[in-house]
Amino acid sequence: MDHYIDITLRPDPEFPPAILMNALFSKLHRGLVDWGGRDIGVSFPDVAPGKRTLGARLRLHGSKASLEQLMSNGWTHGMRDHTEIGATTAVPVETSYRIVRRVQAKSSPERLRRRLMARKAIEAEEARTAIPDSAAEMLPLPYVEIRSRTTGQQFKLFVEHLPLQASPTSGEFGSYGLSQSASVPWF
Repeated sequence: MDHYIDITLRPDPEFPPAILMNALFSKLHRGLVDWGGRDIGVSFPDVAPGKRTLGARLRLHGSKASLEQLMSNGWTHGMRDHTEIGATTAVPVETSYRIVRRVQAKSSPERLRRRLMARKAIEAEEARTAIPDSAAEMLPLPYVEIRSRTTGQQFKLFVEHLPLQASPTSGEFGSYGLSQSASVPWF
């Protein structure tokens, strides 16, 4: 985690930044899946507390070699008109760290009902009474909307930036560039 690349969304009169970030993050996810590496993390330096969007900048974190290898696989094609891609740059010496992780909400009452019906062998109406539509959990976190490569379903991927920490924590990053335990530099 000694280098980073900033990818900044250019203003576009036809598409709001959130829509462009959804597309950029989806392409990154596909690029990370195709590449197969577990040592690249992401952060969103422009995220603002209390806002539901992640801002207009995506920062990739990793070793210089890993970042250059990821960028060479062409995952940014189709986004070049909408983004400005910075150079691979060394992380500043004086920096903090933070974990950027995915948080999953229990947001689908229908899925919860199906699960309850399968576990308890109850009828649909009984499950609807037990889990009303109002049971959907909405997180107050920023998110990107992406489509799953495996199921094809569109969903909200909620992202949480945990508090700053003085030293890094190691670990692996998933195919979204997020981790429950590994930190990324924050500056």
